Amino acid sequence: MRNEDFEEAAITVQPINPPPRLLMGPGPINADPRVLRAMSAQLVGQYDPAMTEYMNETMALYRQVFQTQNEQTLLIDGTSRAGIEAALVSLVAPGDRVLVPIFGRFGHLLREIAERAGAEVHVIEREWGTVFTAAEIEAAIRETKPKLLAVVHGDTSTTVAQPLEGLGEICEKHGVLFYTDVTASLAGNAFDTDALGLDAVTAGLQKCLAGPSGSAPATFSPRAVEVINSRKSIEAGIAGSDAEIHESRIRSNYFDLAMIFDYWGEKRLNHHTEATSMLYGARECARLLVEEGMAAAVERHRLHGAAMLAGVQGLGLEVFGDPAAKMNNVVAVVIPDAVNGDAVRGELLNDFGIEIGTSFGPLHGKVWRIGTMGYNARRDAVLTTLASLEQVLRRHGASVAAGGGAGAAYDLYQDTQAGAAS
Repeated sequence: MRNEDFEEAAITVQPINPPPRLLMGPGPINADPRVLRAMSAQLVGQYDPAMTEYMNETMALYRQVFQTQNEQTLLIDGTSRAGIEAALVSLVAPGDRVLVPIFGRFGHLLREIAERAGAEVHVIEREWGTVFTAAEIEAAIRETKPKLLAVVHGDTSTTVAQPLEGLGEICEKHGVLFYTDVTASLAGNAFDTDALGLDAVTAGLQKCLAGPSGSAPATFSPRAVEVINSRKSIEAGIAGSDAEIHESRIRSNYFDLAMIFDYWGEKRLNHHTEATSMLYGARECARLLVEEGMAAAVERHRLHGAAMLAGVQGLGLEVFGDPAAKMNNVVAVVIPDAVNGDAVRGELLNDFGIEIGTSFGPLHGKVWRIGTMGYNARRDAVLTTLASLEQVLRRHGASVAAGGGAGAAYDLYQDTQAGAAS
């Protein structure tokens, strides 16, 4: 092709200028401006003393976020799914048995990732919107005798959270490793890694942590670290003539936690180049949560989530899922028969700049998912969303109580404030 042809084919691309949006779906949410400012800071080299100190600070901050003493508390470079994959591929060798209780979309994800790692996966399933009892999970453990129990804590596809209390003791009794994905729940719902007896936990920034997707905080118990390090192989370009290939080495290089532990630890073994700007953002997410206090952050999500729940019920809308298991930070709303769910979502986005979510699988087209999480777990975001939703529903012919949404939320806020004052 001639140079002039390239010139003719060239396109003009304008600077990025995203439209204003209030992201009130199940994630991602609007990142806290302080997180975005942190991410714009200047880069430094990956072994610069400033950088390694930021890494150490990030580890210390996330120990407080996860409520753990685990030394191996760090970031996996990638979205929350990268954290899940790193945990499973590093803990599970081909042929190992894994038990996955499935009560929503993301249980199916754990199953698939474990299968791709070569595991012999066993599942138990519940109807979406419900959760398992500890007795049901223990019965499945007795039957399948897994090496690892892999559980989603909060599943945004259904908006319910699996209770984890008691599962740690069950796993310890049966010699089973205990892993959970807390991407949708961490910092918005009560969670204590050590008290729950967890061996591995992974998360993401884009929900209650008030950051962008792209970094996966994770923590691993000494027992999990021992299992992972028993499969350690150092890549030949680093180990040189001393390189050994472990017969059960971790099947992924990028997600090889044995090497990543050494990269974050005192050895500073070169593995990959840390995603510096994402580390800045993840560090700021944790710093802000620790500054607020984890209990206070959970209470903030509980308050604004309760106001959103009261508001959608005040509009006369039905809520999906077991209310006893509902997460603080997201609610599933049954779409009224009289309206087109996608058309309502589109009008909210185009006319009000507000995004809410739909769902997957058996719930696709049947519910909206409305989140109140992270930076958007605040009063003005709740009231604006409810007032806008009411107007759009009216335009689509739905029978809703005039002022019922924002009014019910206001009442809850005032009752909470009065209760606190007394």
